[in-house]
Amino acid sequence: MSEKIVLAYSGGLDTSIIIPWLLENYDCEVIAMIGDVGQGDDMDALRRKALKTGASKAVIVDLKEQFTRDYCFAAVRAGAVYEHKYLLGTSLARPPIAKAQVEVALAEGAAAVAHGCTGKGNDQVRFEHAFQALAPELKIIAPWREWKIVSREDAIDYAQSHGVEVSATRQKIHSRDRNMWHISHEGGELEDPANAPFDTTWQLTNSPQSAPDKVETVEIGFEAGTPVSVNGQALPPVALVELLNEIAGRNAVGRIDLVENRFVGIKSRGCYETPAGTLLVTAHRELEALCLDRDLMHYKQQVALKYAELVYYGLWFTPLRQALDAFVNATQQDVAGTVTLDLYKGNVMVAGRTSPNSLYRTDMASFTMGESYNQKDAEGFIRILGLPARSLAVLKKERAAAAAKEPVEVDA
Repeated sequence: MSEKIVLAYSGGLDTSIIIPWLLENYDCEVIAMIGDVGQGDDMDALRRKALKTGASKAVIVDLKEQFTRDYCFAAVRAGAVYEHKYLLGTSLARPPIAKAQVEVALAEGAAAVAHGCTGKGNDQVRFEHAFQALAPELKIIAPWREWKIVSREDAIDYAQSHGVEVSATRQKIHSRDRNMWHISHEGGELEDPANAPFDTTWQLTNSPQSAPDKVETVEIGFEAGTPVSVNGQALPPVALVELLNEIAGRNAVGRIDLVENRFVGIKSRGCYETPAGTLLVTAHRELEALCLDRDLMHYKQQVALKYAELVYYGLWFTPLRQALDAFVNATQQDVAGTVTLDLYKGNVMVAGRTSPNSLYRTDMASFTMGESYNQKDAEGFIRILGLPARSLAVLKKERAAAAAKEPVEVDA
């Protein structure tokens, strides 16, 4: 009796050829699980393609709301940015897709789950760690670690020989991953970090040259660290991100070009567009500057680095990530208010921030001296702060003086 295998199916080059490959190499029935995280594809067309390619069933799961609310906004609250630039668009999408894939596999009575990730990338870890954390009884099949295909050119040849329609060609060789949060571009001219990306590589954002010649202002509102409004209009998560993607994209905001360290130890080069995410991370950081006290803010920066690593490495379903979320959410209770941003040809400038929970005190920050701050208090504070430095300086002088009194030995 053939076993059921649930494949995380995107309809791209890799997963398109995996269905016939599984049917050729396993005694199985393939169920295509299509996770809709806002990639903009025609879901019905993907379903038809999966069935035409050999899948016995295609299940579409709408994950847009969950992905935006529970993953993207969690990363915003945490301040998670990997290696200074990457806003984790692909990394954040994998856990909800893998979770949905496991749920479909269990519901269908499947024995295995499969994915189209290569053996050199991060996504294999993200999917497989999630599988092990959520349903360790399921067998994991990773065709890229089994078959003899070694390049995208080989994959294109396989698709053509099996009558599988794919959009990738030898002339259009980019590997892309798109969702609500971003789109990534890899391969082609980007494999050499000395090459600039082609103008045609970018998909979501205008170039600075074609962006409007005037500043556009946008106001973003937050409650408990979570974005809730744009320009005074309350919006649910998906609509909010879609609107900010449109606003930022037309103003050329959200492009990065990054040489990154993959979890497996390889350096890779990718270009990413994260229009809405760029605005939200910038605005949230500014609001935290008003609402968090110094020690909490500085410690949270360390947590943000670890949080970004966990997400990038594919370790979402871990006790540590859950514990970090508990810490982050505790820090966000008073992070509320609005931030106004000016956008111009790829630049994001902070025009203002307000919060009912602001710790900023004009009477203290002003250069005009008032009763709220006694300058004489600073003298004792600085004396105590400098006590270790003064003690060390005295010790160094005593040692120098003692050394100067020692007799100088002369060789005979």
